[in-house]
Amino acid sequence: MEKSAEKEIYEKLGPVFQDILFVDNPVLTPQTTARDIPGWDSLNNIRLMVAIEKAFGIRFQTSEVMGLANLGALVSLIAAKVGRS
Repeated sequence: MEKSAEKEIYEKLGPVFQDILFVDNPVLTPQTTARDIPGWDSLNNIRLMVAIEKAFGIRFQTSEVMGLANLGALVSLIAAKVGRS
């Protein structure tokens, strides 16, 4: 994935995380996991995925998101879905 496409995805994810998790300026890196951000629990994970689908105009399969290890994996999945990989 191109660095510019990756950066664009992270920039678009920031407001989604702020809106769903009520966290100001979340630090989003490829290594970020749910344990790193307060309020990112299983219920909010569902809300995040729905909001991300809307923000990017994509749809996830449950099996695709269940095994994501970190935010980097999610960004790669988003890139593949929007045709930027």
